[in-house]
Amino acid sequence: MGAAEHPMRAWGRLDPGASARVVVVSPHLDDAVLSCAHLLASVPDPVVVTVFAGNPPAYPVPARPWDVQCGFGPDDDVMAARRDEDHAALAVLGATARHLDFVEYTYNPGDRPVAPKSIAPVLAAAIAACDPTAVLIPFGLANPDHDATHRAALLAVESIAAGVPRLLYEDSGYKHIPGMLAWRVSRLFRSGRWPTPVCPDVTIDEGRKQRALACYPSQLLALEDDWQISAKLAAPAPEQYWRLEPPPPGWEGLIDS
Repeated sequence: MGAAEHPMRAWGRLDPGASARVVVVSPHLDDAVLSCAHLLASVPDPVVVTVFAGNPPAYPVPARPWDVQCGFGPDDDVMAARRDEDHAALAVLGATARHLDFVEYTYNPGDRPVAPKSIAPVLAAAIAACDPTAVLIPFGLANPDHDATHRAALLAVESIAAGVPRLLYEDSGYKHIPGMLAWRVSRLFRSGRWPTPVCPDVTIDEGRKQRALACYPSQLLALEDDWQISAKLAAPAPEQYWRLEPPPPGWEGLIDS
């Protein structure tokens, strides 16, 4: 029997052509490497589009706690240093950086995150310029910038070709907050977008991922302090990807069951 008689044979797999021009949408200057390094290292010439890579009009005084945890001082250009770290990390993985100019929420008055509708058209243009064969977006868990990126990316990918796979990746660290990943999966399911685990062809090279992560010395200080991130990244199968698409025909009733 062929694949038409056994549709389950194709579930959870990606067409080999999907790896030709992969675009990963990253909220911050480290999230793509923390969550997708093995995939980035396994495909040719991937691009990472980082949404919150811009400088604030002025850095807050006193410095925000995260920047202090990262070891930055009052006269440091934090975002310039982080952009340099990101270029170095992505070079280890053979990826190209595209940095957008949106400002992280903790640098904004009242810690107000940027509205997803403001981000979406700029992000859509950045993705389209790459002519992608697959786009990966974060689940967008807990952190307001991650949530804004997720919501903006859902809007942005509406404009890409219908046959281009939309994939989700689990936000490293935040996915371990109790209930957060399940909450997002449930919301997407009820909206008619069914997140389903997918198995891309990925080569696991822990040494290469660790070399890339080592290019973020400032961020690793705070990530270890807040998340004990090294132990989580050392766990088996720390990266997981999900496909985002409508339910199979006839299955729509499960949404309300």
